[in-house]
Amino acid sequence: MSLRSKVRNLVFAALIAAPMLMLPVAQAQIGISLNINVAPPALPVYEQPPLPAPGYMWTPGYWSYGQAGYFWVPGVWVQPPNPGLLWTPGYWGYEGGAYGWHAGYWGPHIGFYGGVNYGFGYGGVGFAGGEWRGGVFAYNSAVANFGSVHVTNVYENRVIVEQNTIVNVNHVAFNGGVGIQVHASAVEMQAASEHHFEATGEQVQHVSFAAQDRSQLASVNGGRPTTMASANVNSYHAVAQDHVRTQPISANDRSVGRNYNPNTREANQDQRIANGLRSGQMTSGEAARAERTQSNIDQQVHDDRVANGGKLTGAERQQINNEQNAASRQIYDEKHNGNTVKPNEVDDREANQQQRTAEGLRSGEMTSGEAARTNQNQANVAQQVHNERTANGGALTKQEKQQANKEENKNSKQIYKEKHNNAKTKPAKERD
Repeated sequence: MSLRSKVRNLVFAALIAAPMLMLPVAQAQIGISLNINVAPPALPVYEQPPLPAPGYMWTPGYWSYGQAGYFWVPGVWVQPPNPGLLWTPGYWGYEGGAYGWHAGYWGPHIGFYGGVNYGFGYGGVGFAGGEWRGGVFAYNSAVANFGSVHVTNVYENRVIVEQNTIVNVNHVAFNGGVGIQVHASAVEMQAASEHHFEATGEQVQHVSFAAQDRSQLASVNGGRPTTMASANVNSYHAVAQDHVRTQPISANDRSVGRNYNPNTREANQDQRIANGLRSGQMTSGEAARAERTQSNIDQQVHDDRVANGGKLTGAERQQINNEQNAASRQIYDEKHNGNTVKPNEVDDREANQQQRTAEGLRSGEMTSGEAARTNQNQANVAQQVHNERTANGGALTKQEKQQANKEENKNSKQIYKEKHNNAKTKPAKERD
């Protein structure tokens, strides 16, 4: 059996065995450790939903891995299995050339969770969101969102929040490699040897909902999950069920999600730019910036492959993924900064070209080097349109529209030639 098949079988076994993970154990690290050769996406930024009722404890969202690749498990308020227990989140660690998952657990003290800053009290070290006092959980008002719920066991401690926060401006979701460089302290190692309880049945059910929700797949949402957090498991269950009914995960989704190829990510980014232009959420100037970024990444992938006989090393894959995480955040910010433009035929033409590039990358008809050229050309046209609109108070003259159309015609011919020459790469559904 190949290593790839073994890893996949471990993933499937983890999903099948998930309901059994609520049993109490006394091991330092518990659960099944998965070894994946692709880094998890960056952690999304979101707001904590209000506390549903006193007694609930916050468990942060995280990237898990299933039959369709990485998927986001929403942060959620849950009830602990017993009084006096705290939740140590799971984390991804880069070890031996692969990313391994270390499962979270309940215990009397917070253990090591990779130094990952999950927010809302989980700043990378310990937990600053509350503490047990005489069998009752008291909340730190400097962290918890109470909403309209009346809570009597409250205190405020901002110092502990500051002391336990590891700065992570890039929202990296893993420890080791080029990720977070933090090691377990003596206190955390001691906590790891205590008697633990695995995730509750409610938590396991929550993960199962997320695994079936197509909108939570990183390969679909580009690192921006539709549901980032939920007040409780039941409220998200209703959302997930609706998503499963209206847009179930397809065989193609599973293939693309499991079988990572940098072209998949490149194609997804180009598609997001196309969608932003078509909807008016991205201006031509914003699209130009995003296209230049993608062109640079495409060229880097091409150059690395040429230098390595057509392959990428593990370190190169990791570097590309990190750059695409940053590009993904850039695209998201551009689409949500309030700068909009009325949908129009010029931007539609730009969007169509971006979509054709995305399709070429996804099918293997275009190499990364070819995509780099088309993205750069599109960036030039988009920048020209932006400059002319700025000079004319937001509009294009008839002559400028004609000129933009001529340049798009030239780009269209180039895309066609790139997709129909003899230069091919493996389709995005296959490994690089």
